[in-house]
Amino acid sequence: MDMRERLNRRLKEAMRDRDQRQVGTLRLINAALKDQDIALRGEGRTVGDAEALAILAKMVKQRQESARAYEEAGRLELAEQERAEIGIIEGFLPRKLSEAEVEAAVDQAIAESGATSVRDMGKVMGALKARHAGQIDFGAVGPMAKARLS
Repeated sequence: MDMRERLNRRLKEAMRDRDQRQVGTLRLINAALKDQDIALRGEGRTVGDAEALAILAKMVKQRQESARAYEEAGRLELAEQERAEIGIIEGFLPRKLSEAEVEAAVDQAIAESGATSVRDMGKVMGALKARHAGQIDFGAVGPMAKARLS
């Protein structure tokens, strides 16, 4: 079952259960996917599962930043609301890789791409994003890959 089917099924369940927080969050996800569909309309295609995972990961990151900002401003109820949305969104993302799995994935991407220097970082990151979208924090993986290529 693809991402949109899971999303729509979950939205119907949340509406049936009258879970307003979940309904609102799932509608935000749908809106983000539809916005990207509209942007891709010129290319004659729609958002695939890999792109949808990237959109969801971006939404999680935005909410984490918002929660941090709310905490710093003393708005704990808003920070808690953001965390609840993060939990709902993460339900659609694949499980995060452990540190050892991330290291193995970086080594594999370097070997498969034939990367030999820091100039080949783009190839390595591209391979990781294609295979592990939503499973890895790419902000943390970049320095790891760079250290291995140096």
